[in-house]
Amino acid sequence: MKKTVLFAAALLSSAAIAQTGEITSAKGENWLSQDGDWGLTFDANPLLNYGGNLFNGTAGNNIGGGLTWANPWFAIQGKKLTAANKALRAKVRIGFGNQKDTDLVPSTDPNAAAGTLVDDVTKNSQFNLVLGVGMENRVGSTRVVGVYGAEAYLAFGSSNTKYEYGNAASADNPVSGRVTESKGGSTFGFGVGAFVGVEWFCAPKVSLSGEYTWGLMLSSTGHTSNTSETWDGTSVVTTTVDGGTKEFDFGIDTGVTGGSVGINFYFQ
Repeated sequence: MKKTVLFAAALLSSAAIAQTGEITSAKGENWLSQDGDWGLTFDANPLLNYGGNLFNGTAGNNIGGGLTWANPWFAIQGKKLTAANKALRAKVRIGFGNQKDTDLVPSTDPNAAAGTLVDDVTKNSQFNLVLGVGMENRVGSTRVVGVYGAEAYLAFGSSNTKYEYGNAASADNPVSGRVTESKGGSTFGFGVGAFVGVEWFCAPKVSLSGEYTWGLMLSSTGHTSNTSETWDGTSVVTTTVDGGTKEFDFGIDTGVTGGSVGINFYFQ
């Protein structure tokens, strides 16, 4: 009950200050972002869920989900105010990973002891890069600020899988068309988007924001490539073949288009 009263009092106090049009705190701190400020935007849903649960008596109320970015399609989202009413926005996501799986299979070596096992190894690797840059316009000089603008996006992705076999191709293991490497077609994408939203400064240099983005993405994916080996009776023959079809897509991209609720922090 005590937490509920304090939370409600804080909201009423903030609303009262907003109605007066003041943009400085009692300590003289500036509430609004200013020319030259840097900003970072995080997902506000954990904070809003916590505040809402204070009123319904939810047991074990906590800010779950951790600190994440407002749009999960990007890993880092920030801005630089070039003037009081303009900002440059930048977003980036860099993803890469490697995975190694090992399976034990019976040895095909006739000289090996009964029950001997060897390792078949699969190695997967992938890389993804998404970049976004744009210009933001800001309207209003009170604690409620409208934002709108446009952004451009670049995306790149690739993947590769290698297979290493414990039983080499030989007369005792006459494989045919056994895949040794598979390369996914590289993907390249370009998109543009327009956004509109609002920020409410709830504390000095801290604001809650709601924003909707509508974007189009053009992407192209190249051919896959598969390398295989075959025992021809005397030696191993390696063959590489391009497979699949080249894809070309254009449309509304779900990674770009959508709404987000964020909490913004500004600093010099």
